[in-house]
Amino acid sequence: MAQSLFEKIWAAHEVSDGLIYIDLHLVHEVTSPQAFEGLRLEGREVRRPDKTIATADHNVPTDGTAVSRLIADELSRKQVEALEANCEEFGIPIYSLGSDRQGIVHVIGPELGVTQPGMTIVCGDSHTGTHGAFGAIAFGIGTSEVEHVLATQCLVQKRPKTMRITYANELREGVTPKDLILATIGRLGTGGMVGHAVEYAGPAIEALSMEGRLTICNMTIEGGG
Repeated sequence: MAQSLFEKIWAAHEVSDGLIYIDLHLVHEVTSPQAFEGLRLEGREVRRPDKTIATADHNVPTDGTAVSRLIADELSRKQVEALEANCEEFGIPIYSLGSDRQGIVHVIGPELGVTQPGMTIVCGDSHTGTHGAFGAIAFGIGTSEVEHVLATQCLVQKRPKTMRITYANELREGVTPKDLILATIGRLGTGGMVGHAVEYAGPAIEALSMEGRLTICNMTIEGGG
């Protein structure tokens, strides 16, 4: 029986039932401090720092602040400084303030070429599904799972159900990819994709630019997928 793209990627990364290997772990400053502290308390190292990339993005000022110590908001400053210190301690590549590669975590992956088709990608951020636009299995994880991936490069994960959403026709003039996905979520409901890995198909998807596909996949979490 023919397999879907999701089924092929999952099978290639399944270490055992309920455990998958992770090709790329993206890290940012909000969901990682407790994970790094957990490693520290257990005396553990990061299993594959070469498959881990960090960037400061949630707490970065938009006023051109170039170094973390100059961030005015105290909590934001502490979180970014903690990320920088943790990455230095555990040997993880980081693009923080002042780096020309710093940016939104789900934008720099494609920009740097580290997001590739056929990969499994996780991040402590709900919109990690964005990377699915490149033909990857990508989803957000919680802080305890961030620690587990840092320590083992694997993730305890039950295989989700799959959902294929097919758009029969092309988009009319003035209709954007965001209109398309919002209309879909409006039809299915905000819980309509819960428990599913979603694949999008059809002429409307095939005609989209990569930016448009990124938008569609980014919004999947808003439907619970």
